[in-house]
Amino acid sequence: MFEVNGVNIGIMICFDWFFPETARTLALLGADIIAHPANLVLPYCQKAMITRCLENRIYAVTANRIGEEIRGEDNFVFTGASQITSYDGQILSSAPVDKIYSGFAEIDIEKVRDKKLNNFNDIFEDRRKDFYKV
Repeated sequence: MFEVNGVNIGIMICFDWFFPETARTLALLGADIIAHPANLVLPYCQKAMITRCLENRIYAVTANRIGEEIRGEDNFVFTGASQITSYDGQILSSAPVDKIYSGFAEIDIEKVRDKKLNNFNDIFEDRRKDFYKV
């Protein structure tokens, strides 16, 4: 966890997005934003980040590679489509799949620090930790 100008930033690298506990752990540690540098070749991450942000009420910035890389007999085609995802699942900025792109978005840190979905549901307080082994 890194604190930058009063904002808590957690780091998730490449394939870490696939594991829900990575984003949850960062959120429980106080992350407001997850910075997510990646070399993604599977087409699923960008859509999955919507869920990761919703289930943790955090922002995520996925910075993904574009282009191809041939390594031995492997030919990697990177999916591009870097994006900034909001705590409420909105895509605030989305890059093309094949071009260098800089995206910007305004964020509201107070929104991500409030883990209540409504007057009845709190995403951290409502967890049934007694059912977890780890």
